[in-house]
Amino acid sequence: MRSMGKAHRVVRTGIVLLALGAGITRTRPARAEEPGEPDGPAPANPPSAPPPAPASEPPAPAPAPAPVVAAPASDAPKVTVGGYAEAYYSYNLNNPANGITNFRWIDNRHNTIMLQTAVLDVAAEYASFRGHVALQAGPTAEGWYSEANEGRVGASGAAPLGVETWKHVQQANVGWKAPVGRGLLLEGGLFLTTIGYEGPAVKDNWNWSRSNLFLALPFYHAGVRATYELTDRLTAMAMVTNGWNSLSDTNDGKSGQLQLTYKIPDALTVSFLYMGGPERSQSSPEGRPIRHLFDLWAQADLGERFSVAAHGDAGFEDNAYGLHWWRAGALYARAKALDFLYVAARGDAFFEDVSANAQGTASSLFYGSDVWSLTGTLDFRPIDHLSFRAEYRHDVAGAPLYFAKGAEADPATGGLVPNARTQDTVTLGLTGWF
Repeated sequence: MRSMGKAHRVVRTGIVLLALGAGITRTRPARAEEPGEPDGPAPANPPSAPPPAPASEPPAPAPAPAPVVAAPASDAPKVTVGGYAEAYYSYNLNNPANGITNFRWIDNRHNTIMLQTAVLDVAAEYASFRGHVALQAGPTAEGWYSEANEGRVGASGAAPLGVETWKHVQQANVGWKAPVGRGLLLEGGLFLTTIGYEGPAVKDNWNWSRSNLFLALPFYHAGVRATYELTDRLTAMAMVTNGWNSLSDTNDGKSGQLQLTYKIPDALTVSFLYMGGPERSQSSPEGRPIRHLFDLWAQADLGERFSVAAHGDAGFEDNAYGLHWWRAGALYARAKALDFLYVAARGDAFFEDVSANAQGTASSLFYGSDVWSLTGTLDFRPIDHLSFRAEYRHDVAGAPLYFAKGAEADPATGGLVPNARTQDTVTLGLTGWF
């Protein structure tokens, strides 16, 4: 009985311990599963998880506006409008009776305040199209063309041509930049010449007056040309024209030009040009010889304040009276003395050998005498795009080409006959541009 009672006590104690163990198991918090620990056995009927709350549908985005496609910059038309005006007062120390300072560009009136020229210039680019028109008025327009070069008789069905036809047009041309390599520019129309160092506008030159080379060589050409950039620094140009200063040809031949220009920006520019073709008129007693012209100029910028330039030109034609040739040169220097003041100097000379034989003497192509000059210029620029200039110039010729007091009238023309081999002028000029 005692042993059975002990057994009952053992059983009761075991049951209590089992009950306590089950309670502890039910109240112990579940621990997080360690990585890599095998999952325990899944319960036979696991409770199903509550379904997730349905996500709210986002509102439909508004339709995007149609994109605006901008035209490429190269297709946008680009029009550049510019122009310039020039006025001066000049005093000729010869005090010429007719008031003329002979063989000057446009500064050729003595003791007179004169509007020299006014020019309106428009250039356009549209994709590969190019266009350029410059209109002029004033003494420049009167002296730009000559009746001898441009005068043409008319007919019942064609109007005559002459200076009045063209005088207000300085240049007018159109072109196409063809997609060849770097871009081949093809143009046709009326062009300013690229022969020589100087140009027609005062603003583009270091002096007010122009050298004897500028006055002797062509101002313009009518024709077609092609320009191509061979490298970043070297450009080639080829042109077919009616000739020297010829809008309508004076003979049945054409002239050609070839030019190479080498440029290092703000340091050096060099240009070489050849032009060849018949230039005498169809009925000229000299015949129709081929005239050859060789032109070379260079400008070097030696720092920000000093520049120098040189220009050389030579040529010849073998006409009915023999070999006719010329040679000419000019030297230039300019210094920036102050931020608003430049000082410039120029010396130039032009020599011509006129052909002659037993049959006669050819007509002169240029001055009819050797000429040279010395020029000094002060260029005062108080603001951008405005230049006041003061200039002294001394001209010398091998024969009387200039006017002075006491000049006599020519019985045939009524005009005065040149009677001086030298002339000195003092000029004050003003030019502005935009």
